[in-house]
Amino acid sequence: MWRGVALGVVVLLTCGVVAAAALVVHLYQAPDRVDVSGLLDRDPAVAGTSASGGAVNILLLGSDSRMDENGAAIDDVGGAEGMRTDTTIIMHVSADRSRVELVSIPRDSLVDIPACKATGGKTTAPRSEAMINSAFSRGWAAGGDLASAVACAWVTVESATGVRIDHVALVDFAGFEQMVDAVGGVEIYLDEPMRDWSSSTRLDLPAGRNHLDGPQALDFVRARFVVGTDGSDIARIANQQQLLGALARKVSASDVSDTVALTRLLNATLSSMTIDSGLTMGDATSLAMSLRSVRADDIVFVTVPFAAAPQNPNRVVWTSEADELWAAMIADTPVTDVLSHPPTTAAGR
Repeated sequence: MWRGVALGVVVLLTCGVVAAAALVVHLYQAPDRVDVSGLLDRDPAVAGTSASGGAVNILLLGSDSRMDENGAAIDDVGGAEGMRTDTTIIMHVSADRSRVELVSIPRDSLVDIPACKATGGKTTAPRSEAMINSAFSRGWAAGGDLASAVACAWVTVESATGVRIDHVALVDFAGFEQMVDAVGGVEIYLDEPMRDWSSSTRLDLPAGRNHLDGPQALDFVRARFVVGTDGSDIARIANQQQLLGALARKVSASDVSDTVALTRLLNATLSSMTIDSGLTMGDATSLAMSLRSVRADDIVFVTVPFAAAPQNPNRVVWTSEADELWAAMIADTPVTDVLSHPPTTAAGR
């Protein structure tokens, strides 16, 4: 199932000055932290959120099981094999703080997973042409904790893209519903009716504008087996991006700009969030403050260019255009300049 991790981070980046002030109070009280510094083969102190500025790349992960700080499953999802990341997004914040680009990576993407360090001095074996979402579970299986799982996902994304990741964030299942309900629901627009014919959700929405509360929004981003689609993860990515834009618009609206509403929203977000221990209070506050002028149409959602894998039509491989996208992100130039398809923005319809 999809987690609301990207929603939580977008919330923090679009609430402006009031949210930044609230973040100072809540950052060290609410979110859980995971320390992966000893599992990365580089200096974790060199990050884009330093006082000197620079572009920032945050890895947003959504797991299909809830876990405690030791990596133990809270939900019954079948152990380590269930602990795969259903959602993988790289959020790039430009150095001049004028752009926020969220690049979704299909979970069925085939990549080479490098050897990953795990706690207890263990190391996973490398694996070629594996689904990118399996890196998380491989790390967890080796170390038996969340740090090992996050670290393996972290180094796998870096290896596959060439993009340096500065920080990572996860948000649990319950927090997603709470975030949407905290803003009084969100508005989405459908060109056609949307009904999930599986038993996993209760989704049944008419064409046109729909107001979704927290549970309905969760069904919207979880739905795979929708009439008229192939049931793939790709269709869900489009729904995720639409919901992200809807929440960003709602957060910037006047009816959720008061202190009480923002505090409720931040509490829902931060109490559900797990972030890496390298993200300090000063860095997080500085980043939030620097983005206070970002508008909805400055937040761009794209999906890494892909094609069906020759060896398996149920898997995908990245195209040469993906190489250009990652190069643009590394150079801190707009990723939209290298894409053949127009992006989606948070401004939406």
